[in-house]
Amino acid sequence: MMTVGVGALIERARDAAGISQRALADATGISQPTLSRIISGERPAKMPEVVAIAWATGHTVAQLTDAGTAADRMQYAARATNGSGMDRMREALLHFVELNDYLDDQAIPAAI
Repeated sequence: MMTVGVGALIERARDAAGISQRALADATGISQPTLSRIISGERPAKMPEVVAIAWATGHTVAQLTDAGTAADRMQYAARATNGSGMDRMREALLHFVELNDYLDDQAIPAAI
């Protein structure tokens, strides 16, 4: 199976948002020539650029980087005790991982 590059995913997001490459460049503060090189795959996108593009297109960073869902990326092991079930523990764990991904997508730093 062939994976789609970040540039192609960004181009799909731009198209789905119904904005031109120039408008996306203006909305993100990325120069249009740089954005063009990112989309063509000539230059890798930096994470702050991906975050800005995600905001401007209404997509998530995971969608633009083809990271998949938290459940797809996660491996875990647990032992059910005190009557708790594995399905319920998995749901709770995924909830927190997805929340963490959301905060990362929105560029919200973790509180220290």
